[in-house]
Amino acid sequence: MAAVELADVQEARRQLEGVSRTTPLEGSGPLSDLVGGPVWLKCENLQRAGSFKIRGAYVRMARLSAAERERGVVAASAGNHAQGVALAARLLGITSTVFMPEAAPLPKVAATTAYGAQVRFAGRTVDEALVAALEHAAATGAVLIHPFDHPDVVAGQGTLGLEVLEQCPEVRTVVVCTGGGGLVAGVAVAVKALRPDVRVVAAQASAAAAYPPSLAAGHPVPLPRMATIADGIAVGRPGDVPFALVRDLVDRVVTVDDDVIARALLLCLERAKLVVEPAGAAAVAAVMDDPGAFEPPVVAVLSGGNIDPLLLNKVIQRGLVAAGRFAALRVRIPDTPGELARLLAILADAGANVMGVEHRRAGSELRLHEVEVFVQVETRGPAHAERVVGALTGASYAVAPQ
Repeated sequence: MAAVELADVQEARRQLEGVSRTTPLEGSGPLSDLVGGPVWLKCENLQRAGSFKIRGAYVRMARLSAAERERGVVAASAGNHAQGVALAARLLGITSTVFMPEAAPLPKVAATTAYGAQVRFAGRTVDEALVAALEHAAATGAVLIHPFDHPDVVAGQGTLGLEVLEQCPEVRTVVVCTGGGGLVAGVAVAVKALRPDVRVVAAQASAAAAYPPSLAAGHPVPLPRMATIADGIAVGRPGDVPFALVRDLVDRVVTVDDDVIARALLLCLERAKLVVEPAGAAAVAAVMDDPGAFEPPVVAVLSGGNIDPLLLNKVIQRGLVAAGRFAALRVRIPDTPGELARLLAILADAGANVMGVEHRRAGSELRLHEVEVFVQVETRGPAHAERVVGALTGASYAVAPQ
């Protein structure tokens, strides 16, 4: 018998009545054009506490005994899970403590505190914060609420799959952002039990993709390192509970790099008017990266929208660069009067909007009477960006990206 079955997900849905929102399904014209059929966005970024995490956290805590509730709960998280646990604990009248990394974004710390959790800082990573949370649990008897590796959590997340089937009965492919695997495992349990013909695809960040090597090995394998803008799905080892379900039920695992994730976030912001965090845009990124691989109608899950405004600014700029709409160039020009004006005139003639200019006169690689100019320009897409660079090289300038 599987650790989680359809009946568990259906019971979780009953427990979540009046707690979690049935988030909307929004059509995406740009993605539909890419795929050649309808693509829908499941807007879990509009869920309470800003992500799907409230589903699993609430179900896990609602099933605690009275004695367990009395001892309180503890969790470790840098963002979405922290807020989901804090809100669920408040709704259930349970004391919660959340350990967060010392450099956790201030908006996420403030939100977690506002939901009623006692926030403590420990270590530089979520893994180090988890060690502190486990020590707290051992010392106080508090119940650890794991972000993905528990049957009750997986069952709670699976309620999203029930909503997808009801909102889009004709769906053929469901694409789910994936870190530790709790969400995609729960969705797969629900979808495959009711509609085994529907494909379920897990989307991971390329630099934090623990599932491909783990599935190849037949058991969870920890990654030696991770580095991605999608911190919400940067999980170094799949959970044991979701791993077995993903192995048995998920049709395919795909990976996408950070540039595509940034472009996906930008598309959600510009075209769908939806604020999505990088991890929450991974499913959209997968569709953008290989649209022919997904049979429509497609539902792509936007798993969360909790993003620090400072990070949002950086990701937007990265998305603009990846989309060929922003270029940061280093150009060497003679250090003589009128040369900078000539450079700017060439850019203007090429239709590039100059956003910033900076000089550098010192450098071992610069020749005598030569200066390097750092120029940031706004362009209208990849082809236009190539024409801008071509205009500069055609004028005998040495050009390189910053």
